[in-house]
Amino acid sequence: MKLQSLLLAGGALLSGTAASAGGYQVTLAGQKNNGMGGVGVGLSLDQAAMFYNPGALAMVKDRGVQLGVSATLARQAFRAENGSVQRELQNNTTTPFSAFVGFGPTEGKFRVGIAIYTPFGNKLEYAPGWEGRFALTEIDLKSIYVQPTVSYAITDNLSVGAGLTYLALGSVNLKRDIPAQNANGEFASIELDGKAERKFGFNAGVFFKPSEKLSIGVSYRSKIDAQVKGGDVKFTNLSGTAAPNFQATEFDATLPLPATTSVGIGVMPNEKLTIGFDVNFVEWSAYKTLDFRFNAPVNGQTVSSSKRYYEDALTFRLGGQYQVTSGLTVRAGGAYDNSPVRDGYVTPETPDADRITGTLGASYKFGEHFSVDLSTQFVNLKKRTETQADLINNGTTDRVAGTYKTQVVVPGVGLNYTF
Repeated sequence: MKLQSLLLAGGALLSGTAASAGGYQVTLAGQKNNGMGGVGVGLSLDQAAMFYNPGALAMVKDRGVQLGVSATLARQAFRAENGSVQRELQNNTTTPFSAFVGFGPTEGKFRVGIAIYTPFGNKLEYAPGWEGRFALTEIDLKSIYVQPTVSYAITDNLSVGAGLTYLALGSVNLKRDIPAQNANGEFASIELDGKAERKFGFNAGVFFKPSEKLSIGVSYRSKIDAQVKGGDVKFTNLSGTAAPNFQATEFDATLPLPATTSVGIGVMPNEKLTIGFDVNFVEWSAYKTLDFRFNAPVNGQTVSSSKRYYEDALTFRLGGQYQVTSGLTVRAGGAYDNSPVRDGYVTPETPDADRITGTLGASYKFGEHFSVDLSTQFVNLKKRTETQADLINNGTTDRVAGTYKTQVVVPGVGLNYTF
């Protein structure tokens, strides 16, 4: 067995299948934004501005509480190179959530708030006996971010803001088979279970509204290195012959959560129609290798690396909303994500590809203070094929050659209360 196979599984440590962004980034904060293709940097729709552009929060005049939850329903398939069987992944539904609370005087220049959201999360199970089972069979990932935010309107047209991002909770459990059988003919398996250290980062933004019909926003979210130290390593079904080669009980690993720079424009042709356009630049090139350190040998090694060599990538988003009646608003949008994963570097835990997303949404207001948001995203990833020749040429034979295809549906619901 090659230790690099273990590293491949570890690539899922804080990643998972992204529902609406490239690589292992997930953008599902704010149900209004979700229905508009994920735009929000150049708009000041509601308290979810804390996530998209803290500078825009000062322009949100209503104080309010917003709760939202989405369900990622993924269908993934894999066909091995020269294989005749298509493997359907046994995906489980995950429910990333968000909560935003914004305060401030109605006519004041200051706004403060706190945001709680789950930017990374996934639960995935490959079909028994699939060709890549020695790389990955299961993953269960959870994470929670907490972000206190302050925003200030310098003038009636210009505001700035910043938030402190705090990785409050991060956990992962993943499993894979080992190509070693016991006396009963069962393959051995390894399980990694760990918690990420609590870390701080920040995001900041500027929002400018030169007229009633135009707004512009710029935001920056800093990089955070998510670190797992002293994670548990467990082996099962090892034969007496193989057991001496697998002595590790703990592992350390680091995964970069890359910096993102975003620019957004909002256009309001009239009081009922709002259109937004965002461009996100994600510095994925920070993810070059995944390095593991074990407290004891795993097949004779305690340290090894697995190549990633991600590339920086752009995401383009376009969306709009239209107020049909005083109570009903409808939304639609779309996005195009460039995958940061280079040819020959695709891994089972993140079988990423360029993706096209279409979105729909609606809100209905019940009375003066309460409203409900609904959204649905339809994400289609292009087929992604890597050959054994690609893997050999790139020195990435710790993963499996074949073709991946992924489609994701993400329905969501949000509750809003203003005061």
